[in-house]
Amino acid sequence: MTPPDSQLDAYDLRILSLLQHDNQISNQALAAEIGLSPPACMRRVKRLREEKIIERDIAVINPSKVGLPLMMMVPVQVERERVDLLDEFKRFLTDLPEVMQCYVVTGRADFVLLVAMRDIDHYDEFATRVFRQNQNIRHFETMVVMSRVKTGMSLALDV
Repeated sequence: MTPPDSQLDAYDLRILSLLQHDNQISNQALAAEIGLSPPACMRRVKRLREEKIIERDIAVINPSKVGLPLMMMVPVQVERERVDLLDEFKRFLTDLPEVMQCYVVTGRADFVLLVAMRDIDHYDEFATRVFRQNQNIRHFETMVVMSRVKTGMSLALDV
């Protein structure tokens, strides 16, 4: 399964598959795993980063271990869907450290957020600042995450 707008081959897909599960793997180990020389492998990884196929290298942190045990999914409906207001809200959300993920969606909600909080008081302050004081927010719901079953950002690549 090669995306139509890229020049990804089987080696690239294998590199991506391995890196999304362990981005700390050494270039030598990665090259050995996929059957390329280390310099060829390094060139491919560099190209994948330059072309923004690999957007970022991140650490996935357990929120409870860093004092943010309360996670919530928050569907948000806006009052007016004017492009300038939506863009302003997107920029606002992007700058909020509590927002782990934000998606523009179809259906009843316009946005769905995943947020991490210290406690319910932290969330109440956040909800007031972000939703209740914003005149363009029609409605928001709060769904408390009871347990994390599967987390991650790995894509199912056809390798």
